[in-house]
Amino acid sequence: MWKKHAKFERHSLWLVMGITVVVSIGGLVEIAPLFWVESTIEEVEGVRPYTPLELAGRDIYIGEGCYSCHSQMIRPLRDEVERYGHYSLAAESMYDHPFQWGSKRTGPDLARVGGKYSNEWHREHLDNPRSVVPESNMPPYAFLADQDLDQHAIQAKLRAMVAVGVPYTADQIENAEA
Repeated sequence: MWKKHAKFERHSLWLVMGITVVVSIGGLVEIAPLFWVESTIEEVEGVRPYTPLELAGRDIYIGEGCYSCHSQMIRPLRDEVERYGHYSLAAESMYDHPFQWGSKRTGPDLARVGGKYSNEWHREHLDNPRSVVPESNMPPYAFLADQDLDQHAIQAKLRAMVAVGVPYTADQIENAEA
């Protein structure tokens, strides 16, 4: 057995060639089937593009760095599912450009918390997070209540989303400000 490996271990060219062959075979096995698959994202009922208001909210979510702690990372761990509900599916983010998947998540996936609490709870949590969740390390976002939403840029944002494949209609873009 030792003699079979000796050729690879003593001559780096043979080692590089062996690695190249193994990686090539692995690549073919993993990548080639994707050329015959129409889509790698499964269909999920209820997934739709963001409304103009939701898109504006998503931009605030990105701009304020909320995705750093509330990334849409899949965490199918039992205690996470019991605490926050079912974990996000990749298909639910199919219209996110750029997507908000991360490698770490401190807080809950916000896609699962929206209907769990009242609107008043959410307002209080944004104003002073520790008033409703004492162990929260989230900073207060009370200043957001005093900011006006820039409605004039929303049509351009929808057109940009169409350019990357989000299926907005011309009528939706035309009436976005409303």
